[in-house]
Amino acid sequence: MLTEYIRAVMRQAQYRLNPVDDCVYGEVPGFVGVSACALTLEQCQQILVEALEEWIFFRVSRNLPVPDVDGIHLSGSDSF
Repeated sequence: MLTEYIRAVMRQAQYRLNPVDDCVYGEVPGFVGVSACALTLEQCQQILVEALEEWIFFRVSRNLPVPDVDGIHLSGSDSF
């Protein structure tokens, strides 16, 4: 279930090129703090997935809400 959730969230990711430093910047709207910056889109996506995983684990470990995405609901350790 976690893999499907991450894939669903990543479909919402937004990317843009930062012309100041030629960095690809990525973020997921609604997931505060889940962002990444890298030299290529592929690197940015990989870093963004890692940031998302850490964000999910942090929130679940502290019983904080995690938004449902595409009908997928994570609820505590039963989702892992």
